[in-house]
Amino acid sequence: MTKRRTNQMDDDDDILLPVDNIEPSAALNDALNASASTSSEPVTLRHQVLPAEEGQRLDALVARVESRYSRVRLRQMITAGDIQVDGRRRKPAYTVKAGEIISGALQAPARDVQLGEDIPLDIIYEDDDLVAINKQHGMVVHPAKGHWNGTLTAALTHRYAQLSQVGGATRPGIVHRLDRDTSGVIVIARNDAAHLHLARQFEQREVEKEYFAICRGKLDRDRDRIEQPIGPHPYQREKMAVRTEHPASRTASTFYEVQERFVGYAAVKVLPKTGRTHQIRVHLAHVGCPVCCDPLYAGQRQVSLGELRGGAPDETIVLDRLALHARRLQLCHPRDGRTLTFEAPIAAELNSFLETLRRERPRKLD
Repeated sequence: MTKRRTNQMDDDDDILLPVDNIEPSAALNDALNASASTSSEPVTLRHQVLPAEEGQRLDALVARVESRYSRVRLRQMITAGDIQVDGRRRKPAYTVKAGEIISGALQAPARDVQLGEDIPLDIIYEDDDLVAINKQHGMVVHPAKGHWNGTLTAALTHRYAQLSQVGGATRPGIVHRLDRDTSGVIVIARNDAAHLHLARQFEQREVEKEYFAICRGKLDRDRDRIEQPIGPHPYQREKMAVRTEHPASRTASTFYEVQERFVGYAAVKVLPKTGRTHQIRVHLAHVGCPVCCDPLYAGQRQVSLGELRGGAPDETIVLDRLALHARRLQLCHPRDGRTLTFEAPIAAELNSFLETLRRERPRKLD
């Protein structure tokens, strides 16, 4: 999808406009699925397979597009012919090809409208077009199976009368996401024009993202760029993995710089160039230094004081959350083009863990 831009965005005529017969983008596919449903109306599914999605199983791809349904339920609908590819019934294991249209009229999920909840938010910046929030760890961004309450979108719906609807009824305002246990800066769109403009910036890698992480292990370089493709894990559906020759893998690039070293640990600044699912967690684990307290990629949920002291009998927990924080985000304002930089201070529990590492695991002279 190509779009037209003016230098100054003063009204709706100056939003980025789609042009026909151009390769579809992820933002356009989101827009195609944007029709909000009610509990009595079917959900309209329409998704054109992107080149990067070619080779994926039909049921796996649909599960990523329509996260409101379980994969089991979607597989049933595919088998029944409710979901088709180019108007033809396919099996759930069918391998999709770029350009194919996946479509269907799906039975409405049990809940399909985000209800507002009075949840406090740490607002970094807000205006009529966008909001920047310091998301707390443990908060799910949008509702999905098993997580319908206490979400960021529930808090946003309660606070703001208008949010973009490009992402659909259960994802009002959501342009990009952070993992549930990752804290830090996330940007929300308050109207559709702003959403499409911001989404294009993310797609074209014009947004500068900086993360802070505390890793377990020893990085052999002070700074490096990890260039490894990421795709679905071959055995565990909830995980991603470095997969060099898999058809569903996508290129991924992560730069890191060590800010402070400890015995067996490191505090690092991370600058992801791409935005793949679990990218930072997968890449750091790939080089032997997974993010602390990452149950998926480090096999660890918490760190005790006794562990830091080499097995001493002290079960005091010094960290029990993912040690990953979205520290800074820089982008252009969707209306006037101003460069905006949003920063979220490192979370208190991560700063506390750093102090414990400085005390218990000071770096030894080489």
